[in-house]
Amino acid sequence: MDGFVLGLFLFAAFLGGFASGLAGFAMGFVVSGIWLHIITPIQTTALIAGYGLCTQGYGVWKLRQALDWRTVAPFIVGGMIGVPLGAVLLTYLDPNYVRLGVGVLLIIYSVYSLAKPAFKPHKLGVGADGGIGFLNGVLGGLTGLPGFIITVWCQMRGWTKDEQRAVFQPVILTGMMMIAISLSVAGAITADTLKLYVLGLPALLAGLWLGFRCYGKLGDATFRKVVLILLLCSGLALIAAQRRSLTRLLSPGVVSTRSIVFGRAHARMNTVEVVSDAMTAVEQFGAVLHV
Repeated sequence: MDGFVLGLFLFAAFLGGFASGLAGFAMGFVVSGIWLHIITPIQTTALIAGYGLCTQGYGVWKLRQALDWRTVAPFIVGGMIGVPLGAVLLTYLDPNYVRLGVGVLLIIYSVYSLAKPAFKPHKLGVGADGGIGFLNGVLGGLTGLPGFIITVWCQMRGWTKDEQRAVFQPVILTGMMMIAISLSVAGAITADTLKLYVLGLPALLAGLWLGFRCYGKLGDATFRKVVLILLLCSGLALIAAQRRSLTRLLSPGVVSTRSIVFGRAHARMNTVEVVSDAMTAVEQFGAVLHV
C-alpha cells in the first residue's frame, strides 16, 4: 500500500470514528465509501466489524451511567431471535431490493421528521420493544443493516440523546459481535487484514475521541437533527449503491473486471460472478452497516 492509498485509508478511519463518536452510528457508511475502492470487500467488512467493536464498546462504556439493561434487554433478545430468521430469508428474498426499500423509507422518515417538531416521549411496553428488536434483527440478518430500525425507534420514543445512545449502541454492539464471530468462523480475518486493523486503529480512536467531544456539546434538539441528517444520507447512499448493484446484475452478458489495490499486488477479477460473490459477502456481513 503506497503513501497516497494509506493516507486515504487512515482518513476514512478517522472520519468513521468521528461519525460514530458524534452520533453513535454510521461508521460503516463513511468508511466503505472509500475503502471499497482501495481494499477488498471482505477486508472492508472485517475491518468494519472489528472497528465496530471498538466504537460501540467505547460508546457503551462512556454512556454506562445512562444504561439501563432492563430497557435494553428486550431489544437484544428480540434481535438475537430475529437475526437467524433474517439469514434464512436470504434464500427467499433478494437483499438488494430490501435495501432499496429501506433506503426509500429512511429518506421519507428523515425528511418528514426534519420538517416537524420532535416526538413527545411515549412509554410503551416490553412487548413493543421486543418486537422492534426482533424486526431490527431480521433486517440485520437479511441485509447486514442491524441498526436502522432501532435508531429510528429511539427517535420516535422521544428519548434524550443519552437515553437513545444507551439503547441503540448496545444493540448494534451485539450485532457487531455476531458479525465478528461469523467472519472468524468463515476464516475471513487474515494476517493482512489484521495489519490494516492495527494501522488504522489510532486514526479511528482519534476520530472517535473528537466525535465524543463534539457530542458533549450538542443539545437534544441538535443531536436529533444530526441523527436525522445521517439517516437521510444513509438512505441516499443505499439507493445509489443498490441502483448500481441492480443495474450490474440485471444487465445480460456483462463481464466486468476489478483491480484491488493492496500493497504491490493487484488482483484482477474477470467475471461478474466473482464480483457478485464478493459483494454478496459484504452485504450479508454488514459492509454498510451503520456502526
